[in-house]
Amino acid sequence: MTFPLSKACSLTNWSALNLIGRSPSFQRSLHLLEQWAQVDATVLLVGETGTGKELAAHAIHYLSPRGQGPFVPVNCAALPDSLLEAELFGHAKGAFTDARVDRPGLIAQADGGTLFLDEIDSLSPRAQAAILRFMQDHCYRPLGGTRQEQPSVRVVAATNADLAALVACGRFRQDLLYRINLLSLLLPPLRERAGDALLLAEAFVQRLARQYGAGPRPLSASGRRLLALPLPWPGNVRELEHCVHRGFLLAQGESIDLDLQDHFPGAATESPVSPPGLQPPAIESQGPAPPPPSYDCARAEVLCEFERRYLIDMMQRSGGNLTLAARWAGKERSHFGKLVRKHGLQRTADSR
Repeated sequence: MTFPLSKACSLTNWSALNLIGRSPSFQRSLHLLEQWAQVDATVLLVGETGTGKELAAHAIHYLSPRGQGPFVPVNCAALPDSLLEAELFGHAKGAFTDARVDRPGLIAQADGGTLFLDEIDSLSPRAQAAILRFMQDHCYRPLGGTRQEQPSVRVVAATNADLAALVACGRFRQDLLYRINLLSLLLPPLRERAGDALLLAEAFVQRLARQYGAGPRPLSASGRRLLALPLPWPGNVRELEHCVHRGFLLAQGESIDLDLQDHFPGAATESPVSPPGLQPPAIESQGPAPPPPSYDCARAEVLCEFERRYLIDMMQRSGGNLTLAARWAGKERSHFGKLVRKHGLQRTADSR
């Protein structure tokens, strides 16, 4: 099915915004980004990790009438409850012991521009309530202040989680989901963007050559053939960029070999092989069976079990050192500690 592109979309220099791709699925995403940029409404960006959600948020901002204003990103996973109000809303002089001057919060810093709430699924219940209050009328009062502030801010949120499933499990507020999901865009994974892997890899090579001051160096013929295969790319564009970067730095000859056969075992064969464990089970007639759980509930249960097992493994590997485990997991210590407590693993973690 063809998807007509607007005139504005066809003239946009997407490469300058680091959004590169010609596949129909990606072009549909660019078309919607162009549309959503022109309307001053909240946008929810959804997609797997590494699909370019922050780049899409930048594009919405810079292509909008707010493009000359500030773009303020907020890592929701790193918002500690103890500093939540002060970080988001700022504080007045004398609000607490060390508050010697008025200090604007992140929302005030985004006045006239865009507030980007990344990993919004990581917000604690208290943070979700605070964001919801602001989203209702875009008003807030700084900590210790006496006057309501009403900045002109557009909110763009992003997540790689299924928020509807989190709502069903009681881990995300349904009313907040309604507020942020006015306009939504699903960014396609790289495995569904036929032909874009090679296009992206060539763009990364050009960028790396400029970065390192190196001469032009093409991708090897074997690397180009492998990039044309339907590889899974679980880390999506970010994973591809790391592969190209590594190949660029390790290149010995006149071309760049990406060594994708080592990265994806079996990549040399063009016939797709079904991953183990995905074959449909044999169906035996044993009378009526109870109805299975819904997709959302089953997915949420699997994710919850994975999260618990991962936390246990990290805490065991670190000998109960919460700080070390958080560093290995790539999470802020406060956020990692919340996850540990949520799964009832406090006794496993010590105070280090």
